[in-house]
Amino acid sequence: MSTAAHPGNHPTTSYDDAALRAPAGLVRHSRISWGAILAGTAIAVVVGAALNILGVAIGANLVDAAARDTPDATTLGVGGGVWMVVSHLVGLALGAYAAARLSGTGDRTDGLLHGLAMWATATILAGMLLGSLAGSALSTAGSAVSGVFGSAASGIGSLASAAGGEVSDRTSNDSLQSTAQAAADRVQNALVAPSGDPAQMNSDQRRAEIGQIAARRISDGELSQGDNDRLTALIAAEAGISQDEARGRIQQVEQETQQRLQQAEEQARQAADSAATAAAAAAYWTFALLLLGAIVSAMAARLGTRAVPAGAGAARFR
Repeated sequence: MSTAAHPGNHPTTSYDDAALRAPAGLVRHSRISWGAILAGTAIAVVVGAALNILGVAIGANLVDAAARDTPDATTLGVGGGVWMVVSHLVGLALGAYAAARLSGTGDRTDGLLHGLAMWATATILAGMLLGSLAGSALSTAGSAVSGVFGSAASGIGSLASAAGGEVSDRTSNDSLQSTAQAAADRVQNALVAPSGDPAQMNSDQRRAEIGQIAARRISDGELSQGDNDRLTALIAAEAGISQDEARGRIQQVEQETQQRLQQAEEQARQAADSAATAAAAAAYWTFALLLLGAIVSAMAARLGTRAVPAGAGAARFR
């Protein structure tokens, strides 16, 4: 801080860079120590991973297939989940304590913030590691599936080649032309009815017209009275039953179709509700775990903050 004389002998205060410096005898330090935060993060990650590996070993020892004395899947799942949560919290607590202690601050608020910074860094690092592991697993699975399908395709190609050679040896152009002509005649007879009377039509013709009417029923949703009567006559002639029996059969098929559609819709709705409920539960549990980790980290950081006597160099941490 410097003063300059002005007319009237009124000193005016002006600020320069030196004014922002600490008073004599005091040294300003950064309020954040990234080295302490990174060290705490490393401790948290390694301790959590070590405890999880220990949990895997304990769980594997509980499996006794020979004596058939293995806990059920529910017990193992719940126990494994609880162990993972506890391991995660223990790692965060030790990491936050170390971050606050290594920061050298005597301010409890600064120590708490160092613990929370360690918690955030460890959470981001854990998320990146999990994402990388999941990506590697998917890539490995995709490569394995691709190899399996490639081998299968190669085998199918060889089989098809051998079968093609065998078929080529046993067939001739005359037989192929005869078969194609018979198929064409069958389709033509099915599509062109000699008369409108279903009794005068062959089975292929009746089935072809039944298929046409059924397609209109699916596309339009409803059939006209004429189409209903025609469908009844066709089914009666094809099945050799009376028209009343054919009409009852049509109604039964429509009822069964409607029931199946309703069941499929209900199952789809239930599946969607279950998926939404599971996603919401997973999000709530994840949020709760993150919040609990932040609380544990803050408490451990407060415990790890150095105790500095009042007036004994506390200013150096400001």
